[in-house]
Amino acid sequence: MESNIKDLFDAYERFFGRALAGEAAMGEAESFYAAEFIAASPNGVMTGKNDARLRQLMAEGYARYRSIGTKAMQIRHLRISPIDEQHCVAHVAWRARYARKDLPDVTIDFDVHYLVQQLGTQAKIFGWVSGDEQAVLQQHGII
Repeated sequence: MESNIKDLFDAYERFFGRALAGEAAMGEAESFYAAEFIAASPNGVMTGKNDARLRQLMAEGYARYRSIGTKAMQIRHLRISPIDEQHCVAHVAWRARYARKDLPDVTIDFDVHYLVQQLGTQAKIFGWVSGDEQAVLQQHGII
């Protein structure tokens, strides 16, 4: 399972880079997520489906990232906590880099905890828990 989870997040990191460059097809994002998922943050809990609406929201999200100067999103560290033979929590330590015209570049480190299910050899994200992204971006003067 560990190898498949690592491959999943390596591919997700590469996709994120292409999306930030405006070069990724949002349909590719479907391959990372289960048919349905759950997300939790300080703003509450939401559920969603891996469908056209998700692709639209992701396209809008990456456009917003580009508009605020997000230049890179890289995995600093991946730690896997198995739950059982088919499920785990993937603790992903990310590093985001923001470039702004009139100010120095800003680097922000943050963590997201992903719920992952592996059926056969295919691992999919079915949930995540994250911090308050908007507050962190405001704190660093990004937005």
